[in-house]
Amino acid sequence: MDNKRTCLYDKHVALGALISPFGGFDMPIQYTNIIDEHQAVRTACGVFDVSHMGEVLITGRDAERYVNHIFTNDITKAEPGKILYGMMCYEHGGVVDDLLVYKQAQDRYFLVINASNIDKDWAWIQQQAEGFDVTLDHQSNDYGEIAIQGPQAEQVMKDVLDIDGSDLAFYTFKQIGDEILSRTGYTGEDGFEIYATPILINEYWDQLIASGRCKPCGLGCRDTLRFEVGLPLYGDELSEDITPIMAGLGIFVKLDKEEFIGKEALARQKTEGPAKKLVGIELHDKAIPRHGYPVLKDGEQIGEVTTGYHAISVDKSVCMALVDSRYATLDTEVDIQIRKKTFAGHIVKKQFYHKNYKK
Repeated sequence: MDNKRTCLYDKHVALGALISPFGGFDMPIQYTNIIDEHQAVRTACGVFDVSHMGEVLITGRDAERYVNHIFTNDITKAEPGKILYGMMCYEHGGVVDDLLVYKQAQDRYFLVINASNIDKDWAWIQQQAEGFDVTLDHQSNDYGEIAIQGPQAEQVMKDVLDIDGSDLAFYTFKQIGDEILSRTGYTGEDGFEIYATPILINEYWDQLIASGRCKPCGLGCRDTLRFEVGLPLYGDELSEDITPIMAGLGIFVKLDKEEFIGKEALARQKTEGPAKKLVGIELHDKAIPRHGYPVLKDGEQIGEVTTGYHAISVDKSVCMALVDSRYATLDTEVDIQIRKKTFAGHIVKKQFYHKNYKK
């Protein structure tokens, strides 16, 4: 089956982007090179095509009760205009997907889900809605989406697109006609997301690129940016087998809620402690650990790498890894097997670079 294409696909080809499959879409991985694009977001402004993300609108009398039933965070305490991060979990605590919930009103919620999970998530959302008075609307084909990221994002967006985001706090959004403007980001820098019709997203993209003030950025640096600040990627740091508790994301699991799918399993895991934990590892060498490489202690495998890079912003070889909880304490000496050699390292906090969000 052919991969899908976003509404900006032709723009990426015209810019000479390296195109590769991701989440069922043909997506730009890089335009010039990952380091330049990464640094543009850390120091100035970059724009990403994130139109591959999925969107689901949930409305109706039971919308709040239903979303709270499938979501680990607690939306009842949020005001309209607030965005919450959390997970949809299976009964055993494993993760269906991590997602953002935009609270538009008490009876209206906009869910943003991962591209690679759109079909699975939509099936899950429909399946769990039985018995709730809700209307589910799969809107993934109605929207294009761009993410404008970096310390200059607010100013560039105002000057080039005439869109003012200065009134938005972190993790809030507003409606501008049929468009949604939010301030979240997945890079560790200040940033905005615009959801709009594909036609309008094409216009915005053209204006930003033509301005010369916003560098087009591919998914390659999106991964290096999110990784440096310890943000998870579904399929690496979260999965059906990796629970939010294992991943250190317990803050987004509200066990004081009356109920949600997976609550019992996650409460038990939090009390007993998970068998495995996600940690950061810094290598003492320039070797680069990759997803799936074994983590060893005294020659025995105790876990494996989930994501690894030579981190651009800190100039260190680092990774996130899921390891046996007995060895998950800071400064524990471990080895990583890279092909036929082993390289020494030690456990560190999994945020390798400090976030620069606007609070």
